[in-house]
Amino acid sequence: MLTRLSTLIALTITLQIFATATAAAQAPNKPSESAAAGSTAIRSGLQVNHVFIVMEENHSYSDVIGNPQMPYLNSLAQTYSDAPAYYADTHPSIGNYFMLTTGQIITNDDGYTQTVYVDNVVRELLAAGKTWKEYSEAIPYQGYYGGDTGEYAERHNPLSYMSDVRNDPAQQQNLVPFTQLATDIANRALPNYGFIVPDLLHDAHDGTLAMADTWLQANIAPLLASPDFNTPGGGLLIITFDESEDSDTQFGGGHVPWVAVGPDVNMGYPPSGSLIPVTWYQHESTCRFMLKLAEASVFPGACATAPDMNEFLGN
Repeated sequence: MLTRLSTLIALTITLQIFATATAAAQAPNKPSESAAAGSTAIRSGLQVNHVFIVMEENHSYSDVIGNPQMPYLNSLAQTYSDAPAYYADTHPSIGNYFMLTTGQIITNDDGYTQTVYVDNVVRELLAAGKTWKEYSEAIPYQGYYGGDTGEYAERHNPLSYMSDVRNDPAQQQNLVPFTQLATDIANRALPNYGFIVPDLLHDAHDGTLAMADTWLQANIAPLLASPDFNTPGGGLLIITFDESEDSDTQFGGGHVPWVAVGPDVNMGYPPSGSLIPVTWYQHESTCRFMLKLAEASVFPGACATAPDMNEFLGN
């Protein structure tokens, strides 16, 4: 009897240990302070000349990844890299856009119109001698930094708030219509840093996910195929969503998709069905990742201590 009882106790302990180890392997890891500080170098010898981000709106990871209404974005996620534990910082939209570009939420008022004077990506790109553009669909004209008009939403165009832009007529000219991207591809004049903003119909805010996916395939595929992007060290594109649905408040703004595309990414990462422990990331990590790839050396706000996303680059 004692032998049988001992055997049952040992089996129970073994199962508990296995269950705990499996849960730990599958759960996102909040980075420690030492991990959050990160390293300065991306990877020895890697230079990415053109780093871009496309911002979509208001949908969760589970809405998008695996959704047959978004075949193009899902094909990119499967072929290149996606972050299964990526979370927005806040609700509503505007604070997430500011986190991506200043490392601070700044405000949660979507009607905010004031000039932002804190350190930001434009300031650091200029300090590093790099070029930038914000490509905005439905912007009334080049250099516009005013309020909402038609399908153009000011709150989705974060670089238009920065004092480094508003107070400098030359930098204002980097706020360009989205159609300028095709011209820059043709002229081989892509900037080092590009922030791409679809309008309200095409970013899944007012339109459907299917509409957003169709827009991506028609308008982003030419960038990915361009010779200045599609060569080693040429380009890297991030496609993400500003926030999840309002009901999803995990880590502030909810669980959202994040996909990295380009010749230097870790292809097919993470492997399907993998139990590799994953670190959770937020928009400040994307801010840091993009600036590092653009060879800036100073990172604004929380971007300075955000965990690095080096795992999404190839070996």
